[in-house]
Amino acid sequence: MTPTKWVRIWNERLPDVPLTLIPVPAAEACAVLRDGGADAGFLRLPVDRTDLAAIPLYTETTVVVVPKDHLVTAVDEVASEDLADEIVLHPLDETLEWERRPGLPAKERPATTADAIELVAAGVGLLVVPQSLARLHHRKDLTYRPVSDAPASRVALSWPQEETTDLVEDFIGIVRGRTVNSTRGRSQAPAPAQPKGKRPETGGTRRKPAGGKPGGKTAGKPVGKSGGKSPRSGSGGSGGPKGGRRGKPRRRP
Repeated sequence: MTPTKWVRIWNERLPDVPLTLIPVPAAEACAVLRDGGADAGFLRLPVDRTDLAAIPLYTETTVVVVPKDHLVTAVDEVASEDLADEIVLHPLDETLEWERRPGLPAKERPATTADAIELVAAGVGLLVVPQSLARLHHRKDLTYRPVSDAPASRVALSWPQEETTDLVEDFIGIVRGRTVNSTRGRSQAPAPAQPKGKRPETGGTRRKPAGGKPGGKTAGKPVGKSGGKSPRSGSGGSGGPKGGRRGKPRRRP
């Protein structure tokens, strides 16, 4: 599998804690966890949960790997019975659980999936695997098609139950899509900054915006009413000041 997205999120949230990826064959993954060779790992179910915890993540599509010029490439999907007359390779590290394996058996079983891929490229037979393994062993001369009725492969995140550390919890949270602010995760986001509009808690008096609207002029400065006339207007409208008129004084007789 490709955990690129989860590694990127880890590096963003915990930049001071290096995360090292260790590729191991599927058949050895459980042993690596039990021996302390890794803190957590991605396994294919079923898993013996006596001492290992496991969280199912997703179910993979199963595909058949074939040469690019094979007849199978003419269709978008095949069924197991379509492979009845084909030699289908079943490596010793096979990750699928079959009730009845499709196709004709080869004289010998390849030791690994990688060996089986080489045999498919040589025209010896076909190989049915989870799609991620077909991508992992991609070759320009090979392609694959989904197998509609093949057993599916379920992928899980697993770790030793007695070693559920804070860092393991962090990684579980990332894989399960928890945000950095999740209460279940150990890493918490910094406290949000105080909103700009919040009034400071200080002593003394505060000036209120004129007219009750933010951004207005502060009290203590003359503010005319909306639609009113200037205080210097010559008429006695509602916008002018109360009192005598301004103009020439009358002459006294």
